[in-house]
Amino acid sequence: MVNLMQAEKPVIRTENLNLYYGENQVLKEINIEILPKRVTALIGPSGCGKSTLIRCFNRMNELVDTCRIEGTVTYRGKNIYDADVDYVHLRKKVGMVFQRPNPFPKSIYDNVAYGPVVHGIRDKPALDRIVKKSLEQAALWNEVCDRLYEPAMGLSGGQQQRLCIARTLAVEPEIILMDEPCSALDPIATAKIENLIHELKENYTVIIVTHNMQQAARVSDYTGFMYLGELVEFGETLQIFESPEKELTNNYITGRFG
Repeated sequence: MVNLMQAEKPVIRTENLNLYYGENQVLKEINIEILPKRVTALIGPSGCGKSTLIRCFNRMNELVDTCRIEGTVTYRGKNIYDADVDYVHLRKKVGMVFQRPNPFPKSIYDNVAYGPVVHGIRDKPALDRIVKKSLEQAALWNEVCDRLYEPAMGLSGGQQQRLCIARTLAVEPEIILMDEPCSALDPIATAKIENLIHELKENYTVIIVTHNMQQAARVSDYTGFMYLGELVEFGETLQIFESPEKELTNNYITGRFG
């Protein structure tokens, strides 16, 4: 297993993780350690298992009836697939931002307040504080503070994605999973999301799936290269991009395949 040789304990660790959809094996013996308050990028060609892997970290793959998982995924030392783990609480601590912005058909305010309300917060001043703080953390407050009760669907694509990040932050996660969060955005909106990722790692652990190797190099501290369901190589981003140990990694990074 990859050992990052750090004094810090990993916030997420997988050991011999295998995942199947029916008879089709999608992940093969994945061993990875995710350090807290770092940005970890997963790169690799389409269909290599990147998105499937991060969905293991908050048990979203269980929504697929044919899914079967072997091995362990530990969060803070606890196997999240143990029978006594509350997946609702887990998904509160391990939030997800999807490939395309998916705001609810509600106001901007209600989008951000939705999670806290579901978790029992009803006090309006408390909700006001949460909404403001979350929008500020998502670098969106100054753009929407005078139209909080307007429909979220009226925002631009980049604003909608930052709103979805604010919605995730509102329930106070520890880890933020991002599944190609910039793939549907223009370069200006992408730059804003990347700047936001840099800011978020001061308080959160971020794991991002991206097809954009330049993006991975810009935003991440650690990078994993996946191919055909296997984690081929994992290490510090600079090392992965400048002196990969595996020929397969080097071939992908230099554009020889993929």
